[in-house]
Amino acid sequence: MGAPLEFIAAALRRERDRAQLSLSEVAKRAGVAKSTLHQLESGAGNPNIETLWALAVALNVPFSRLVEPPAPTAPRVIRAGEGPSIQAEQADFGGTLLATCPPGARRDIYLMRVGMGGPRKADAHLPGTVEHVILMSGRLRVGPADATVDLDVHDYCSFPGDVPHLYEALAPGTSFTLVMEHR
Repeated sequence: MGAPLEFIAAALRRERDRAQLSLSEVAKRAGVAKSTLHQLESGAGNPNIETLWALAVALNVPFSRLVEPPAPTAPRVIRAGEGPSIQAEQADFGGTLLATCPPGARRDIYLMRVGMGGPRKADAHLPGTVEHVILMSGRLRVGPADATVDLDVHDYCSFPGDVPHLYEALAPGTSFTLVMEHR
């Protein structure tokens, strides 16, 4: 199940309005076509991780702000295989947003999975971002592009997310918990 397009559309409009930026300016900053941004704000299109990350950086907001559902009024349970998910275009890599930061807090929690077939290269996130990874299954190579480490099940690693970094499955069935800390 992907992140509902209506959440993404509303969040893009809200954050662009908050930043007082035109469609053209956000599209230019993100390196996406203005027509693509217009489609996304209209609730159309099929956004991938790369496009949404670029838009989040252009808007100077955490990625989660673009895919978070409305605040729940009752206990929130996300069953395995459910929840707002998004897939990468350039690698077998996808994640499910588990929790977003409430106002005043600056962290997001994801359940991620990565398939075999090469690394998922990630661009730098907002300045001060730190990523915390706990490997749940498989084996994972992770970290800044020039300083990766290999993790086994239940290993923990933290690293700067504001520099280019990567994730690479070293075994089938690799999944991990990712906490994005925004300072």
